[in-house]
Amino acid sequence: MKQAKNGHEDVLIIGSGVGGLTAGIILAKLHHPVRIVESNPVPGGLLCSYVRGGIECPTGVHYMGSLDQGQPLRRLWDYLGVTSLIPLERMDGIIDRYLFNDFSFDLCEGIDNFEDALLRAFPQEHQLITTIMSDMREISRSFSSLDALVSFGMGAFMPDYFSSIGEQLLRMGCSSRLFSVLGVPSNLIGVPLRECPIFYYHMTIASYLLSSWRLACGSSQMANAFVSRLESLGGEVMTGDGVERILVQAGRIKGVVLRSGRILEATSIIAAVHPGNVVAMLPKGAVRPAYEERINQLENTKGLFSATIAVNAEAHKALPYNIYRLCREKDGTLSQGVFHQLRSSGQPGINILSMMTESGSEEWRRWKDTKSGKRGSDYAEAKEQKARKFIGKAEKIFGPLKDARILDTYTPLTIRDIVGSPDGSAYGILRSTRQLMKTASLQRTSIAGLFLAGQNGVAPGIMGTTLGSFQTVKRLIGHERFSREVLGALL
Repeated sequence: MKQAKNGHEDVLIIGSGVGGLTAGIILAKLHHPVRIVESNPVPGGLLCSYVRGGIECPTGVHYMGSLDQGQPLRRLWDYLGVTSLIPLERMDGIIDRYLFNDFSFDLCEGIDNFEDALLRAFPQEHQLITTIMSDMREISRSFSSLDALVSFGMGAFMPDYFSSIGEQLLRMGCSSRLFSVLGVPSNLIGVPLRECPIFYYHMTIASYLLSSWRLACGSSQMANAFVSRLESLGGEVMTGDGVERILVQAGRIKGVVLRSGRILEATSIIAAVHPGNVVAMLPKGAVRPAYEERINQLENTKGLFSATIAVNAEAHKALPYNIYRLCREKDGTLSQGVFHQLRSSGQPGINILSMMTESGSEEWRRWKDTKSGKRGSDYAEAKEQKARKFIGKAEKIFGPLKDARILDTYTPLTIRDIVGSPDGSAYGILRSTRQLMKTASLQRTSIAGLFLAGQNGVAPGIMGTTLGSFQTVKRLIGHERFSREVLGALL
């Protein structure tokens, strides 16, 4: 096994999103020489923002939870040493406003506040709400301790928590209106409520209820914070030359071949990219056929369509909360939703309205064999038409958007090209009740020295991806050393 002078093994990481950067920082703190390989010209994946017309547009990070002192993500970031490098703004009071066809609901900070709001809105469903909130508090306590998630993984949760939250609500006689309200948070991880595991659901919403935060100046500063922290610890990020093949010999990792033809030796590789891409990089027969088939059959979450609009700041003041415009079926199922965030652009007189909605790859199939920047005028026209429809519907919320200017739009194809996610999936593998057993076996690749990180480990989103990378490092260095050198400092 290749060893550095300090006796610690070199580690090569594929992908420089939050999962790869988190794993890299942990290992660099533990004195492992770390090299991250990124195919894009800049590191960060969906952490990065971009500039259009002199205005910074967000990509994948619009708000986060649990970053107050002592809360789970804050403690993880404090351990990584990135908290002070990321400018944050707390979302006090209302976090999200849900606008349905016939009623609205405000999601406010605090688990107790959430329960009170539900009881006021749905007084006839007191027992159901009390039961659901009891589960939420229990899972939140386990989640907040971090010990259950980082030390022992999902086995810390009761078996009942692996069943569907949606089916639980229906068994309890949940009304269609309450079903709609409770269904919104599962959209944050791209899972329909009827297929969302109970522990994923409560972990997701509890994270935001503990405290919610926005980046003060665009998500590029978040990417820069992680990269600069890694480099300060001696780690390296190589950009613009992605991994073409992973080299395996006698069942062990040997290194990678980059697209340029350059060979990098390694005895341990952490792949913080979609597992389908990892399997495609491996030599034929390197993993069991059953494992490869399982990976290739996994269903992914859908992609996103996003539009960033410049609006007049005097006419449209920045809002301290997000707005979800939602359509629901008679049974309470959410059939459509659009996320809105109206914030300062940092430029005088201009605010930016960010809007996102779920979008499948089939909507953009006509351009599936093209690359970003080379899709032609018909693609640009299709995006603009969709964005204009967004603007028309947004005017029902914000009033006439005079002088609105489309800064940029992106589709699932954009996400596919940036992070290599199959079909432009926004949240990677669908973490549904139907796929829990399949996703639980992702780490058993049968190749010594190959590990999966990020969304592959626990769950999507900043919190889930971060926790997944901590667990990956535990597998790489061993439970005993992880408990002594990581948990000792973290807990």
